[in-house]
Amino acid sequence: MSGLTARRSWWLAVVLLLSACGQKEAQLHDTQLLVMGTLVNVSILDGDEDVAAVATTEVEQRLRQMHRDLHAWQPGPLTRVNEAIASGESAPVDTEKTMLIERGTELSRQSGGLFNPAIGNLIALWGFHSDDGPHGPPPDAAAIRSLLAQAPSMTDLHIDDGRLRSDNPAVQLDFGGFAKGYAIDEAIRILREHHIDNAIVNAGGDLRVIGRHGARPWRIGIRDPRGPGVIASVEVSGDECVFTSGDYERYFEYQGRRYHHIIDPRSGYPAVGSSSVTVLSHEAIVADAAATALFVAGPDTWAQTAKAMGIDQAMLIDDKGNVYMTPAMAKRTHFEVDPPPPIKVVVP
Repeated sequence: MSGLTARRSWWLAVVLLLSACGQKEAQLHDTQLLVMGTLVNVSILDGDEDVAAVATTEVEQRLRQMHRDLHAWQPGPLTRVNEAIASGESAPVDTEKTMLIERGTELSRQSGGLFNPAIGNLIALWGFHSDDGPHGPPPDAAAIRSLLAQAPSMTDLHIDDGRLRSDNPAVQLDFGGFAKGYAIDEAIRILREHHIDNAIVNAGGDLRVIGRHGARPWRIGIRDPRGPGVIASVEVSGDECVFTSGDYERYFEYQGRRYHHIIDPRSGYPAVGSSSVTVLSHEAIVADAAATALFVAGPDTWAQTAKAMGIDQAMLIDDKGNVYMTPAMAKRTHFEVDPPPPIKVVVP
């Protein structure tokens, strides 16, 4: 299954939950966009139809601009920055990239380096810098060891007077671990500028909601990482994000083994032990990065990583189907499967 087909199927599963959640009570203005390599659905509750159309058009334009400016391998501003780093030169960086580098550095520090936007070379080595995705075989072990020995890190980057330089030419920026979260935050910002108070922006199953869905909260499905449909759901309202990282999103199979796209910066190989991690937060860029970091941390240390990143609502499903949850997440999660999976509530 291609990544886009998988995201399309998952988007439909989320829509089914929304439809079952009192859609008759209020009218949704729904627009589906294909931007940033995924399906983005902008659902605006009530309000003026013309205002909704204008706001959605602005969202689409902004996301297309971000796709051009922040793409890690298609020629553009970010690839030019990476070329300069590799050659030991400095490069100009605008306000947006400066902010993303600063946020990425802080989130990486909080995660203990488990979230690391500086490992673009490692991701490329695995073949995930491709619109079609890799097909195997996995990279040579010696090449992985060589990159790990160079230890690319966000702390290797320095910005002075609007120019970026690095002490480490092995650093290659890849914002894929939190770019979707940033894009969703930007979309919500635009909607609010148009005085839209109740909406949901859903990018391939990762989303942020503001307000409510009529008289009820928004009801959001959490995908079953090893089966069709959803394994659980949560009700969200006010201003909340729901982000999931899973080993089913982008992967290839080689000689009977699955290699997914969430690379552990410590080993250089796809992270082991987790099937999916779902994080709830009030800022999508944080939820996106945290879902990646907790997935890499795995069943043994995910809760400590969540605490270090300020996340108190998270759920991890391991590769055996066991579910681990923070107490706050357990209070609001409803399992849609019968019987529910084995569940362990973990206090960091």
